[in-house]
Amino acid sequence: MSNFLQAYIPEIYMGLSSLLVHKLRTMLTMLGMIFGVGAVVAMLAITAGVEKEMLSYIDLLGVNNIIIEAKEAVDRNELQARRAISPGMSMRDYRAIKENVAGIDQMTPRKRFKPMKVLPKTAAEPPVLIGVLPNYKEIQSLRTIEGRFFTAEEDDRSAPVCVLGESAKVNLLGYEPAVGKFVKVNDVWLQVIGVMAQQAGADTDVEGVEIISRNNLIVAPHNTVMRRFEDNNSYLKDEIDGIYIRVQTGTDSIETANVINAILTATHKDAGDYTVTVPAGLLEQKKRTSDIFKIVMICIAGISLLVGGIGIMNIMLATVLERTREIGIRRAIGARQADIVRQFLTEAVMISIIGGLAGIAFGFTLSRIIAAAAGWSTVVTFASIAVAFGVSVGIGLLFGIYPAVQAAKLDPIEAIRYE
Repeated sequence: MSNFLQAYIPEIYMGLSSLLVHKLRTMLTMLGMIFGVGAVVAMLAITAGVEKEMLSYIDLLGVNNIIIEAKEAVDRNELQARRAISPGMSMRDYRAIKENVAGIDQMTPRKRFKPMKVLPKTAAEPPVLIGVLPNYKEIQSLRTIEGRFFTAEEDDRSAPVCVLGESAKVNLLGYEPAVGKFVKVNDVWLQVIGVMAQQAGADTDVEGVEIISRNNLIVAPHNTVMRRFEDNNSYLKDEIDGIYIRVQTGTDSIETANVINAILTATHKDAGDYTVTVPAGLLEQKKRTSDIFKIVMICIAGISLLVGGIGIMNIMLATVLERTREIGIRRAIGARQADIVRQFLTEAVMISIIGGLAGIAFGFTLSRIIAAAAGWSTVVTFASIAVAFGVSVGIGLLFGIYPAVQAAKLDPIEAIRYE
């Protein structure tokens, strides 16, 4: 270690002294590396943020799940035209899928209501009521933080019970324990038997599938919702408006979805009044898109680094020309060619290191500005910083080699005579 310090500290000091002689020129040279490294860090932060957000959305749907949604008609005329062809989504579809499709682990129908009135009253957005089977908890990987989920027996007898999402519980009942209390949805009183854990991630639409926020849900047994709540214009509305399916481990969910789609196409007479979404397929597709986006972003940032590297080579060639006499004197008093190469490489790498460190700070700041201005999620990872800094130092070495070698090849006699 001591030998290393004795060998390189004088050269580092000499390199710093040389760079400080021309402060403005050194700073302008560093700008290429600062912008290049900053661009790499910012672009990788954007792609990492997009990927994280995408994975959180897909996780809400469930990677092993298949989701079938009834398409809402734009107006009454479109709805009547559809009903002339298809009866809409119904329990018959649910039974047909359950009996004819292999590889299904669990599945539940869903009936959704947007209540006209809720008691206790809330100034926030009213919660959405959905009716599902008890296995909805396993399909959606739900966790209760208070009380329990309803049972199959409660579903069979249409028990007036419900489980609240975290936001629904706070908005309706406050922060006190909710189990045992009652909420009134339209004209039906439901007893709260449980509260679901807070859901991470924002509400969004993914490929036409509306992700209902579990935080603002009232979840009740399917039979309770079907028998105790009246659907206006029920002869036109779908009997159920969704089906959640979880396939068995090792089953190809995309192939299973194709079979389900074939069954529904036949029963709905190709009316186009439903969608079948496979989160695993969406994940694969979005990963491909994310990879392409990442490559494009890195190429753009790489061009900035390349320009920075050319700037380093240019300034080092000019430095060699300016210091030709100094190189000749060093060679004359015993410096080897390797010493000259190391001297100029040290200067080039120091420009890269200092510019790289400043570029990391610039990239971190830039990613925060982009996140605030565009509303995007950005994630600066240690890997992105390491890659950007490593490439910066590598470019300093690569573009510093040619000027260093040219300096070492100078003839000592001619170099001393150079004016």
